[in-house]
Amino acid sequence: MFDLMPIAYRNVNQLWAYILTETLKRLGLTCAIICPGSRSTPLAIAFAQQAPEIEAISILDERSAAFFALGQAQATGRAVVLVCTSGTAGANFYSAVIEASYSRVPLLILTTDRPPELRDCHSVQTIDQLRLYGNYPNWQTELALPSPDMGMLAYLRQTVIHSWQRAQTPTKGPVHLNIPFRDPLAPLPDGTDLSYLQSHFESEEFFARIVNPFPIPHSPFPIPQQWKECDRGIIIAGVAQPSQPEEYCKAIAQLSQTLKWPVLAEGLSPIRNYAELNPYLISTYDLILRNQQLAKQLAPEMVIQVGEMPTSKELRTWIDATQPRRWVIDPSDQNLDPLHGRTTHLRISVEDIKVEEGNLSFSSDYGKKWCDAETKVRLAVDQTMGKIDEIIESKAAWLISQILPLGTPLFIANSMPVRDVEYFWKPNNLGVRSHFNRGANGIDGTLSTALGIAHRQQSSVMLTGDLALLHDTNGFLIRNKFVGHLTIVLINNNGGGIFEMLPIANFDPPFEEFFGTPQDIDFAQLCATYNVQHELITSWEQLQQRFNLLPNTGIRVLELQTNRKADAKWRQDNLRKFAADITI
Repeated sequence: MFDLMPIAYRNVNQLWAYILTETLKRLGLTCAIICPGSRSTPLAIAFAQQAPEIEAISILDERSAAFFALGQAQATGRAVVLVCTSGTAGANFYSAVIEASYSRVPLLILTTDRPPELRDCHSVQTIDQLRLYGNYPNWQTELALPSPDMGMLAYLRQTVIHSWQRAQTPTKGPVHLNIPFRDPLAPLPDGTDLSYLQSHFESEEFFARIVNPFPIPHSPFPIPQQWKECDRGIIIAGVAQPSQPEEYCKAIAQLSQTLKWPVLAEGLSPIRNYAELNPYLISTYDLILRNQQLAKQLAPEMVIQVGEMPTSKELRTWIDATQPRRWVIDPSDQNLDPLHGRTTHLRISVEDIKVEEGNLSFSSDYGKKWCDAETKVRLAVDQTMGKIDEIIESKAAWLISQILPLGTPLFIANSMPVRDVEYFWKPNNLGVRSHFNRGANGIDGTLSTALGIAHRQQSSVMLTGDLALLHDTNGFLIRNKFVGHLTIVLINNNGGGIFEMLPIANFDPPFEEFFGTPQDIDFAQLCATYNVQHELITSWEQLQQRFNLLPNTGIRVLELQTNRKADAKWRQDNLRKFAADITI
């Protein structure tokens, strides 16, 4: 560590930055994303000096950098640092900060700033950066100006420790530190004698006892008697990215088998990728509930909702109409019931529920009806999809769910890809690790998030539409810093396919110009510009071959060209047919 000290002693700014980065390193930080700029020079130098313990990655575009950091934090479960210069640079982090807040992803945002005397006087590259991200951060503050005083250095150390903890407890999310620096910003002598501090740092006393906070253990939660006495209950496993997906799936399976309640598993839940753990898994509920007779027969008395409510509008409408008694299981302090029903929030993890030995005495006819419907509708979906030879976007999610290599990290873009996964993702035992930005549900940062997830991980895959990819093509600028492999399955229907499913599609003009928004981009040329591999996929067999063995390095785009209007018509014609003739 002491090779850092000569630079740290050159001026107060560099000493301040050294204390900050050394504290973060000892807390367990392993990745810092640095956006280029002048005011952030002391931090950029300090983070670069902390290699290899902290990987410092330079990314040009601040919005792309923020979503890359978001993806890296999603994949690792650890907080990632974001650094930028003063002015509008930090404003470009905003959408990723919002997503991190709603998705509960730990980020530590360090925006550097002009000192107070250069604010409100039209000094260049200066804006009001205090509370820049509104109420979205878990915590936010502005640091004092750098000072060599030992009391102030202790203040800096403890504030950094507190920031790190607030990014991770009690609910994970973003924390914002605004950090002013005066000149000189480069590591040049500023006339301050700092040599007297050397003994404090060489003794190790200053950094002693800095530890990463351990998670708070939870007490086992007994199953409520009301659940045990109900034979018309369901468990809804919603949107979730648990750090230990197999343990999460086992906990839900144990609860399901004890109560004999079926588990309606969202396409974005890991439960569909650990199917053998749960014999009561229902993956086709969105299609089942489109049959009004079945929906009426299967109305529950009680619902346990684990995590966020699923994407399915059919499910939400059905729950809202039937008004069952509901419990939401999630350790956060957030309200996870957008339906405002008769809901009790249990602020625990599903793993905390104490499952008793032995099953209940009754045999659930209700659960059997759900399983019978699942078997019949799943067969109808699989037979229909298996016979489709032409390239339509709905089949992509169904096929990918069966051909991914074991444990593949998969990022699923918003709009239609996430819905096709909900409708058609086939239960499997592949242990696929699904990732997504379903906090604010935007399309911004799609590519950058996927690259952040894939960086230094197993070879990864992204499923996206053309507009979501085009919205973030600056993410390709990361390619020279990216370590690993990402395969992008691009559904190119030349526009916003999700809008074709909405009533506004019947009003043209102005639909095509303002909602369909075709961009007419040649993706082969676009990829060539960024030196990214591109291949046009013309058959399902060709796509399957490309998944037999994913490459280890680089970025490639596998493009499937589809017809937006034909795809929308296919869904409108078929989604209600799968369960139309099913009886139970």
